[in-house]
Amino acid sequence: MRYDYVTDGTEIYRRSFEIIRAEADLSGMPDDVADVAVRMIHAAAQTDLPASMAWSDGFVTAARNALNAGAPILCDSQMVASGIIRSRLPGDNEVVCLLGTPEVAAHAADRGTTKTAAAVELWLPRLAGAVVAIGNAPTALFHLLEVVEESGVKPAAVVGIPVGFVGAAESKEALIANGLGLDYLVLRGRRGGSAITSAAINALSRPGI
Repeated sequence: MRYDYVTDGTEIYRRSFEIIRAEADLSGMPDDVADVAVRMIHAAAQTDLPASMAWSDGFVTAARNALNAGAPILCDSQMVASGIIRSRLPGDNEVVCLLGTPEVAAHAADRGTTKTAAAVELWLPRLAGAVVAIGNAPTALFHLLEVVEESGVKPAAVVGIPVGFVGAAESKEALIANGLGLDYLVLRGRRGGSAITSAAINALSRPGI
């Protein structure tokens, strides 16, 4: 038995993005944010994502400038890090996930927190001017805000799209309301995850498909 389906990868991409732009309401977005939204929709197959997105005015410019300058990308999970397409990165950027390092578990136990939150503190030597990608752990996003406030060290931009039922929506609202001058992109509510977050980074890394 053989099925009739599209086998050309380029054509699949072309049709996918054509469908997304036809079905998703991108009218309230600047063009550069819309490009990021399209890649996020492509990763999730959910054309209603734009209605839940929020961003700071300078987010895309800040993130792309940082990436072009070679800034590291700090990820809260290996799944986010694995989804970033290295060949798209413009500045030989280091993609960092410290969740599996031995000191994280001990640090989390000492602080009585999650390993993802504990790993955020280990970002400090790389945090200034970095691009942060949080797609799984609300505790990492909350603690990032605490670390920035306490240390005064700021990343260039934060993609804050943790997924979940406990703290996910609240951590994103905290990022939106931050008084720290952080540029951000979030997907409000419980939705999020590694695929959407890495797709946003991939869109920021190089404009276009």
